[in-house]
Amino acid sequence: MEQIVVNVGLVVAYILVGLGVVLAIVFPLINAISQPKLLVKAGIGLVGALIVFGIGYALSDATTSSRFIQYGVDTPTLSRTIGAALKMVYLLMGIAIVGIVVTEFSKAFK
Repeated sequence: MEQIVVNVGLVVAYILVGLGVVLAIVFPLINAISQPKLLVKAGIGLVGALIVFGIGYALSDATTSSRFIQYGVDTPTLSRTIGAALKMVYLLMGIAIVGIVVTEFSKAFK
């Protein structure tokens, strides 16, 4: 009986996540069509994210070790892409921290 409840709960969760993803994509597109300036801002943000990913990709290496292969990372391209994603997260986190510190210091000295 417990397994049935768990399975039904998982199916409902999958449906709700799918619905959330669809709504998170559709409603901003509808809003962007009615206000094209928002679409330009979103495009700038996307280009910025791609630039940060490119920097992370350039900084990462394509080495594969036996430990990587054990976890399914068996190609140099996959290894480099994972490294780039991790470096992108680190770069964005650093940018956010620097932005917070600069904002707080500028507020303190005003």
